[in-house]
Amino acid sequence: MTPVIALFALATLTPALLLALGAVWGGIWLVAAVLYLTAMTSLLDRLVKRETPSDQAATDNALSVAIALTHLVLMPLMVWALVGDHLSLIGKLALFFAAGLWFGQVSNANAHELIHRSTRGLHRLGMWVYITLLFGHHTSAHVLVHHRHVATRADPNTSRKGESLYRYIIRAWVGSFRQGYEAEAARLHRINRPAWRNPYVIYVGGAVLCLAAAYLLGGGRGLLAYTALAAYAQSQLLMSDYVQHYGLTRSIDDSGKPEPVSARHSWNSPHWFSSALMLNATRHSDHHAHPSRHYPELTLPDAAPMLPRPLPLMASIALIPPLWRKIMDPRVDRWRNA
Repeated sequence: MTPVIALFALATLTPALLLALGAVWGGIWLVAAVLYLTAMTSLLDRLVKRETPSDQAATDNALSVAIALTHLVLMPLMVWALVGDHLSLIGKLALFFAAGLWFGQVSNANAHELIHRSTRGLHRLGMWVYITLLFGHHTSAHVLVHHRHVATRADPNTSRKGESLYRYIIRAWVGSFRQGYEAEAARLHRINRPAWRNPYVIYVGGAVLCLAAAYLLGGGRGLLAYTALAAYAQSQLLMSDYVQHYGLTRSIDDSGKPEPVSARHSWNSPHWFSSALMLNATRHSDHHAHPSRHYPELTLPDAAPMLPRPLPLMASIALIPPLWRKIMDPRVDRWRNA
């Protein structure tokens, strides 16, 4: 394991261990999990003024597989703990808050990494992580819709200038589900495959199985805890998309064709620890330029929009629309006019 991969492993798996210990024993472990994913991450981003180094030779898949398998173990463990009687109400709230952050920021970033892999097994592993978040359609919508139409009105996951996070979440969820299905149906028609081969059958069927498993694990309370946890994690994912594309647009020529995607069509963050925690999802411009490039290889282009604060903090600011617009709208205007 290279030093760069070791940094990513430490950043991503440590909070998972704290969550597992907190789910069983509560107490200090839950406090540590919450502080790790909030205050400590923010503090390290501020104190250490350096970027996470790139590793152009790092193609190892072991960490991505480890994070995905950890996710598949943690999800039922979190539901079990949330419906059990061994944690206090405060402990359960802390566990729910920290687990949602890990599923929505760390595990989502890892699943996003996996669905871009060309290897079928790795792609499907990422797909099943999203299915357990009741968000399986993202596997299709992200690759077939978002990457094609990013920074245009045709992309449901591109946030528009002046659009609030709350309005965006509804539009993006519904739009990506519908357009992802349409893109898969069109793909099947092109290759002359039957409609039942649409992966949405797996996405929806898998979600039903997960819901049934949650009910068997904890009854109605288990079903409620699981659904709420998945919804919270989904909101974290959508908040990231909202922040990373807010207001940035591609110009459209007279024929209706948008300009090629470039570095100026995604917001990036150079903050080192949150970047390690989110597997360089913060280097979004390079990802859109090279979707198959592995996370340790991603770089920060020189001519790319930069967020004024770390991505997790900017997502929190987006919860307050007037403050968000005050900070971001002038920056959007400067990039549109650049």
